[in-house]
Amino acid sequence: MASTRGSLRIQGDDNLQSMLVGAVMRKIKSRSWKKQRYFKLQDDGMTIWYKSKKAGNAHSTFSVSDVELVREGHQSEVLLSIADEFPAERCFTVVFRGRRGNLDLVAESADEAQSWIKGMRKLIENLENMGEREKLDHVVPRWISDWFKKADKNNDGRMNFKEVQDLLRMMNVDMNEHHAHRLYTMADKSQSGSLEGDEFVLFYKMLTQREDVLRIFQTFSSDGQKLSHGDLEDFLREGQLEGEDVQQHAKELIELHEPSDTAKQLNAMTFDGFLMYLGSAEGGVFNPRRRTVFQDMDQPLCHYFISSSHNTYLMEDQLRGQSSVEGYIRALKRGCRCVEVDCWDGPNGEPIVYHGHTLTSKILFKDVVAAVGSYAFKVSDYPVLLSLENHCSVEQQRVMAQHLDNILGDKLLKNTLDGPAPARLPSPQSLKRKILLKAKKIGGLEDPGLNGAVDESPTDEDEPSEMDEENLHRESVRRRVKRSKPRLSQELSDCVVYCKSFHFRSFKHSRVHSKFYEVASFTESKARKLLREAGPEFVRHNARQLTRVYPTGFRADSSNFNPQEMWNAGCQIVALNFQTAGEAMDLNDGLFGQNGGCGFVLKPEFMRDSGEKRFDPDTPQSGPDYRPVLLSIQVISGQQLPKVNIKEGSIVDPLVRVEIHGVPLDQARQETRYIENNGFNPVWNDSLVFTLHSPDLALVRFVVEDYDKTSKNDFVGQFALPLTCMQQGYRHIHLLSRDGTSIAPASLFVHVRISDLDQTPADAPE
Repeated sequence: MASTRGSLRIQGDDNLQSMLVGAVMRKIKSRSWKKQRYFKLQDDGMTIWYKSKKAGNAHSTFSVSDVELVREGHQSEVLLSIADEFPAERCFTVVFRGRRGNLDLVAESADEAQSWIKGMRKLIENLENMGEREKLDHVVPRWISDWFKKADKNNDGRMNFKEVQDLLRMMNVDMNEHHAHRLYTMADKSQSGSLEGDEFVLFYKMLTQREDVLRIFQTFSSDGQKLSHGDLEDFLREGQLEGEDVQQHAKELIELHEPSDTAKQLNAMTFDGFLMYLGSAEGGVFNPRRRTVFQDMDQPLCHYFISSSHNTYLMEDQLRGQSSVEGYIRALKRGCRCVEVDCWDGPNGEPIVYHGHTLTSKILFKDVVAAVGSYAFKVSDYPVLLSLENHCSVEQQRVMAQHLDNILGDKLLKNTLDGPAPARLPSPQSLKRKILLKAKKIGGLEDPGLNGAVDESPTDEDEPSEMDEENLHRESVRRRVKRSKPRLSQELSDCVVYCKSFHFRSFKHSRVHSKFYEVASFTESKARKLLREAGPEFVRHNARQLTRVYPTGFRADSSNFNPQEMWNAGCQIVALNFQTAGEAMDLNDGLFGQNGGCGFVLKPEFMRDSGEKRFDPDTPQSGPDYRPVLLSIQVISGQQLPKVNIKEGSIVDPLVRVEIHGVPLDQARQETRYIENNGFNPVWNDSLVFTLHSPDLALVRFVVEDYDKTSKNDFVGQFALPLTCMQQGYRHIHLLSRDGTSIAPASLFVHVRISDLDQTPADAPE
């Protein structure tokens, strides 16, 4: 059941035709692991199939929609390691979205490699250029085709009723046998006793009938058949809680989403158009207008939250994990704007990067700089901060400075933007396409050089401060570090402009003595202690200076702390282990999913004032901008939730948990009941209500789990976003996997209402 559109796109393209024929290529995992595999593009134009000659019927597939890009030549560490064996023109790398590892391949000839490189890029381009309706037309048949092939046990291209029942279990739905047989009989137009092709598509469409959406449609439809322009205006006003120019918006929605030309001529929307609108980005819970850069980008750097990575070079844990430039590439491609580099003296006079005094592998500093230079501005034009943890000798520091200069060139910021004595940090806008080094510096901006003096006080990064908090000989550790600490080379110091690392003493001391360009770094535990003891002062400090917070050294497994409590204090550079999936990275992705994904999010106004007005995260009611709200969420239904338990016959018992992450007073979570044996189209209609005292800092996270009364629930999917980016009304939430990639077509359908606390929210329309 190949997609007609997919087939049309393939015809006439020699590269794609060659991919349809297939090719034997070497799959490379390391210098010693090189295996031949047969690769072939499937007829749907969306799936790559491959198998080993010795694997019998065993094979693997991946979808073109999972591919982010194709790199040509020796552009991965794996392919660089075999560069002496296979020339660059035969090599290429398939880079997947999320945390999935790359696929490194070597073709039999340069021409064959080019066919696959150009062909894959063409397929990716085709997918990116599809409109919403075309994507729906394409993805649904592919989805159906996948299930059809899985359920067609005897490979005869037909589906008997027993195979249909097996299919329903595979699709995560426990349907009444009588109802299933009735749909099966209705779909069997040929009355052959089996389903094939279009008959199976018809069965699928009957199976996925959206009764919940149909009821809403009929509630607002004057004739039960369509939404007139006036009906759609009423829906936008009453159902979607829109107040601005609904007349024009209704017209735009009909033009954009209505598939019927006849309905368009009548200025009306059919049920199909209504369903397409609600399933589109416009109908999603995340306001698409907040997906673009919409914030003021001319404020000083300290007025923004900055997407930041910790130990960016690590792909795994912090004791034995692999160090790789791929970590920098992946972080930067996810919108990260502050990456960390731990530098140590290496052999042959070349500085190396790794997690010191551990068994993590080592990479060259110059390779890290090259990767940052190449990928810094692929996703965002706004500045990148290079957070340097320097353990090198003066000689190798000079080499580091040379690499920074030679490789980055004009991208490296070497001078202030506004004269020799600036008064505040520059803005992201003024620093576009610039890379800033955050490190120790000799002297300051007002007095560069300072007779060669450098602050010898150790910063948090110089000493194991998380151990200090466990009462381990603080002073002896400090003396030992200070005694062994190398001096700073003038060349490396000159590379530091606005981000000078300094030793933090106290908020009182900083108010009097610290400069706006000095950056303090704290472990999570030290930052937590400061927040507990002097929350308002911490917020005030961060209105003027940058602060970096990073995970404690005890997190050997590269786990993460909750970044929200640090954002509550206005800390800008909250560094997380990007390679570790989980709640912390979900929140990070949620916060930085707004403002064009540029990696900078403007802090609320009450956190940007360094004057006498104080915001206290523990008592937001006492703040200058106290405007609490009531958030009401009706969790209506779910669609095609993936099966997570691999046991035969297992079907999801889904529940939805809504979590509020914000100031301590707002932290909350509520759950729906669980629905037994239905991950395909569960219906809850459960209402959850939250009071938010500091809505500008709140993140809302939706989590779907498979309920288990005997053990921990299994994770199914999630989605997080800022409250300020939520659209009210009837909205779909398109769920993401644990690593933040799409698990389409899985979604939730909800109704959202946000009202002032003194207003009692009305129930969502029936």
